[in-house]
Amino acid sequence: MTGRSGSTGRPAAAAKNPAMGQGPDDGKSAPESPVSSEPSEPLDPADVKARRAADAKAKAAAEAKARSAAEAKARSAAKAAADEERAIAQALALVGRQPYRDPGPGFEPVKEPGPSATATAPATATAPTPASSSRSTDRATDPAADRPSPDERHTAAHERRRTHATPWREARAVAARAGRRVPARTGRLPLDRALGHVLAEPLAALTDLPSFDTSAMDGWAVAGPGPWNFRENEGVLAGHAAPTPLPDGDAVRIATGARVPADATAVIRSEHAHADEATGLLYAQRQVNPGQDIRPRGQECPSGEQLLPTGTLVTPAVLGLAAAAGYDELLTRPRPRVDVLVLGDELLTAGLPHDGLIRDALGPMIGPWLRALGAEVSAPRRLGDDAEALRKALVDSAADLVITTGGTAAGPVDHVHPVLAGIGAELLVDGVAVRPGHPMLLARLGAAGPYLVGLPGNPLAAVSGLLTLAEPLLSGLAGRASRDLYRVAVRDEVHGHPHDTRLVPVVHRTAGTRVFTHRAGAATGGGADHVVPLHYNGPAMLRGIAAADGLAVVEPGGVRSGTEVEILDLPWSPATPWTEGCFT
Repeated sequence: MTGRSGSTGRPAAAAKNPAMGQGPDDGKSAPESPVSSEPSEPLDPADVKARRAADAKAKAAAEAKARSAAEAKARSAAKAAADEERAIAQALALVGRQPYRDPGPGFEPVKEPGPSATATAPATATAPTPASSSRSTDRATDPAADRPSPDERHTAAHERRRTHATPWREARAVAARAGRRVPARTGRLPLDRALGHVLAEPLAALTDLPSFDTSAMDGWAVAGPGPWNFRENEGVLAGHAAPTPLPDGDAVRIATGARVPADATAVIRSEHAHADEATGLLYAQRQVNPGQDIRPRGQECPSGEQLLPTGTLVTPAVLGLAAAAGYDELLTRPRPRVDVLVLGDELLTAGLPHDGLIRDALGPMIGPWLRALGAEVSAPRRLGDDAEALRKALVDSAADLVITTGGTAAGPVDHVHPVLAGIGAELLVDGVAVRPGHPMLLARLGAAGPYLVGLPGNPLAAVSGLLTLAEPLLSGLAGRASRDLYRVAVRDEVHGHPHDTRLVPVVHRTAGTRVFTHRAGAATGGGADHVVPLHYNGPAMLRGIAAADGLAVVEPGGVRSGTEVEILDLPWSPATPWTEGCFT
């Protein structure tokens, strides 16, 4: 027996009501249940039908709302995925994996099938396709199955960076601005410790220079017209108190730098005067002009006059001027602090290359180069190809700038980009349109720094990165202006890159082809006529740059012989401003 709640699933009254159809058996009405002595009140068929219609309508409305929300979400995800697919397709086309065909603005990538994916049956189908069959069909037809591997995506990302590289001049400007944005740190240093720092305030004279009238020569101080009377054993020496005034018609011996007696009208050099001991008279052998060979008080500057502006590099000459102007200490900006991280498991620190290992050329070179640029550099740390070691070194650094060597490209152990992404660094320059050195980068590791300059692992490419990004950044951090480039004619034709700037090692030569480099011990850059490009200028070569005075900036397409090119001087070249301890 089914009872009132039998397997028909209908209300008990419906099983007895002829209008609702027959019972589940042979057409006979189901017997009444003995449970209750009162018969149940039959329902109105119209009410039942209306209730079912309302329930169906509510369910349809809820399903429609859910579908609408899902479709909106899918459209948003599809647009983002379409942009990514298009960028990847472009990059893969550049590296030759497949030809690129722009799918157009209406392109929506096929999404990976998931638990919520449903298969739509063909219009002619009479039954829904089984779910397992639907998933198999999706896997067979989904283009996502041919998506690039992680290595290919890494290569594609690198290719996107290459094709969207920052122009060379713009990259230098970005680096200079980044350095200038850092709040200045200042401090007072005694003169013997201020060398190589940068003035944080103008240098103004604290006294007249000279602070009294002094003799410019060893000779005779005279008063009035000659000949002059003199006394043999009398004289005025430097460093003594003011002498007595000199009467008209008298002369007295005087040393260079000594205070000139009051009322003296000139100083006669010893070789231009004759002292007649017999008569006690001094005769001038040349015409004497009033004020000759006397350095009057304040001749160089009066007290309070500005001698040097803020941002001046403290050189030995600046120290001498500051001391003469009355200073014991200077308010300066400290030299930027730099950490150097050498990456790569293939590097040797001693001995000859062997078994696939090569000598580390950058570790010994980068520190001295940065010091020549005015930085305070820590000893290089060799981290190998260890991503976690690199991450820890970056987050623990207290330097103003971190330099890494290698690891900026798209190789299997090039960890710089992934590590920077993992710590939330901001990429300011991600690839530069320059050869060599295009994988260089500039990043800010946090709101308060430090900055990071990622140099390529090839030695000459690393030099390109130093002069493109590190030099202007360090100048900004130190509070001084970047060096201005100047133009010189190049003697030979120089081939260029089709799209990128080239940096080519050059030497300066004079009209007689005489090299005037610092190594040859010849004249300095003042008489340079032209520059000559050097061979051995590949990205992995140092032979050319080791003999160079600078790098020529060659625009895309190259230059003909006789064309003027801009020159980036090396920090130790004759035309470069002095910096403390270039090689110490």
